[in-house]
Formats: sequence, C-alpha cells, structure tokens
Amino acid sequence: EDYARAAKIRDDLRILHEGTEASVLAANTRFYNAFKNGDFTAMYSIWAKGDHVYVVHPGAGRISGYDVVLQSWEMVCNADYEFPLNIDLKNIEVHVRGDLGYVTCLELVKTKGKSWGKQIATNVFEKTDGTWYICIHHASHIEE
Repeated sequence: EDYARAAKIRDDLRILHEGTEASVLAANTRFYNAFKNGDFTAMYSIWAKGDHVYVVHPGAGRISGYDVVLQSWEMVCNADYEFPLNIDLKNIEVHVRGDLGYVTCLELVKTKGKSWGKQIATNVFEKTDGTWYICIHHASHIEE
C-alpha cells in the first residue's frame, strides 16, 4: 500500500478543489463589479446563454431566458442610480460540484447615500468551455 502516493493525490485534489472555488468566487466578483458599476457590457459577457438562465430581483418575480434576463439588467444599468453603487457582501459561502457552483451571500447595497436594505442572494454558475458564467441570480429582501 502506497500511503505517500495516496496522500499526494488527496492533497492535489484539495488544491484543485480550492482553485475551482477561487474561480467561482472570481466569477462572482465579476458579476458584482458589473452590477455596482452599471456596466451592461460586462453584465452581458458574464451570463450563460440559454433559456435556463433566470434572475429574481428583490421584490420582483422570476425572469426567465437569456434575452429577457439581460433586458432586466439593461434596465438596472440604465436606471437613475448614482453609479458606482456601494455593494458590501457578507457571509459569503461557495460550493462547487463539477461544472456547477454557487455562492450565497448577504448583499448590502447603497446608492446616493440611501440603503436598499439587506438582500440574501444566491448566484449559480456553470462552467462552459473552461469559463464560469452566471446562470441564476436570486436576491430577496430580508428584514433587518
């Protein structure tokens, strides 16, 4: 029995998993950077293509399908907000299984000195051709 080899394989797998989590967190950061800057071009580039994508904005219902989801983000990016928004993320957790990963977090968003309150968010990412794309963003307001 080769315990040293088994330990190396275990350690290599741990490093690979940690690298994958870091890649999903980097994709999550790209999403929030596009959001906080009202950068529709960046937002357009980070979403997965397909009818399976959806978004739930706080206080709104489910919006499904790539084109309609991007239309909703275009409205956000063109809204009368003072960009960049101040978005503070708390309680960030990341989980990855194969080509799917998700991040849960608490969003604290402020614009023009006014707080939007707290939202609990879940962002789901899928890996396509080596790149992580967001396919679901669900944010719901929670009481303080």
